Amino acid sequence: MSRFGKTKNDNISMSKLEQELGTSELRYKYLCNMILTSIHSSILIINKGLNVIYANKNFLDKSKQAEDETISKKIDQVFPPVILSYTLLPQRIKEVFESGRSYGGQQMTYRAPGLPSRVYYYSLVPLKDSLDRVDSVMLLMDDITEQVRLGEEVRRAERHLASVVESASDIVVSMKPDGAISTWNSAAERISGFAIRDALGKYLSDFCQEDQKNKMESTIKALNSGRKVSQVELNMISKGKNKILLFWIFSHMVDDEGKIMGIVGIGRDLTERRELEAQLIQSAKLASVGVLAGGIAHELRNPLCISSSAAQILLESPYDKKLQKECSEKIYSGIKRASHIIENLLRFARPSGGCLDPIKINDVINETITLIAEQIKLQRIKIEKRLSGNLPYIEGNGNLLKQVFLNMILNAANSMENGGTLTIITELFNNKLVGITFSDTGCGIPEENLDKIFDPFFTTMPVGKGTGLGLSISYSIIKQHNGAIYVKSTVGKGSEFIIQLPAIK
Repeated sequence: MSRFGKTKNDNISMSKLEQELGTSELRYKYLCNMILTSIHSSILIINKGLNVIYANKNFLDKSKQAEDETISKKIDQVFPPVILSYTLLPQRIKEVFESGRSYGGQQMTYRAPGLPSRVYYYSLVPLKDSLDRVDSVMLLMDDITEQVRLGEEVRRAERHLASVVESASDIVVSMKPDGAISTWNSAAERISGFAIRDALGKYLSDFCQEDQKNKMESTIKALNSGRKVSQVELNMISKGKNKILLFWIFSHMVDDEGKIMGIVGIGRDLTERRELEAQLIQSAKLASVGVLAGGIAHELRNPLCISSSAAQILLESPYDKKLQKECSEKIYSGIKRASHIIENLLRFARPSGGCLDPIKINDVINETITLIAEQIKLQRIKIEKRLSGNLPYIEGNGNLLKQVFLNMILNAANSMENGGTLTIITELFNNKLVGITFSDTGCGIPEENLDKIFDPFFTTMPVGKGTGLGLSISYSIIKQHNGAIYVKSTVGKGSEFIIQLPAIK
């Protein structure tokens, strides 16, 4: 060791250490520069004199400025004055120097020469020296143009969707999974009379007709469990205590993972539709009465002729007691039969009430055949009945069902211009459904028309021989009875109409 405490070897070691430290510092600076260069944010480092002392490649590329146009320049030479005035950037930088705390930042719009405007979110971060003094401030600018554009598109779509929902003529209501109402559109307010403040947080079943509340609750419960619910008719009671006929369609609202987040219900007011249907049914009935007139007249003529002949015999032989009794019985029987025919015709023609009663479907079919029997004979149509004797009751309106069966019989007869056979079958399916099948040997229905035959005013009959309302009205009546109607047909061989109605348990 020398007198100064260090040997030659010590000096060599210190020299190496200094070299290594210098190399490490250079490597550190190089790595930092690489990180700042490759980062996707635009970065400026600004000193206390508000001069830019560093700008990364991202900023230079997006601003279309050269390095010598940015480094050592004042920030008012780098940014347009309008941006500095709007963002108060110089004041914000000074505040960071003074407080030593970061500034959370805000949005700023910047447009480089010759390029469209870009939207940035900027923040300021203090950079401190070894003595914990703020040496410079780093300005971080993240390009959020695309996010802002997408956000605006989302808001535009939301406004459009809200406008569509508010402009809808149907009730549109959204609910939480448990059925509590979240939204209530203008149509719901108009139709029900309840304002949105009266509906929010309540349950849709609270607004239902008393005897249908349980059905609405079970429907919502089924939806909440993930099951799909078919379209249902459930009535509401308005604020004015009036019944509102509504046809509901429900669907799920799900998140990205498929989890049910809520339920949407769309309710269509059927009041006007039901009134129109009732008018159409009545018009179709009156048209059918006209078709029946020929057969009814013939059927009435027989008992009237018998009564007339018996009366003439009475006049010619007033003292024959035995003959008098026989003639009186003939007259009474004829008048009774004529009265029965007229009563059936009137009962069919008069408007039907909306009530449903337990009825036997075979009785309705037999009464309908009685109405049309003579007309069918004139058209050389043979009716074969295969009616099951063990059918349960159904809940229905006998007059409306007669209208359906009459349409079925007349359509079958019209398809058999040269005569034929109409087979009527009743049977029970799965102990739940009463089925009625009308099978004819007519010309059949072309396949391209099968999807149209239940459409209003669709007919293949010549002009003046059909309105195209019979099957449409029949379809509507069967739907009102919670039933279904199907058709099978082969051109040249005939058609088969199958009606299914729910049996009373």
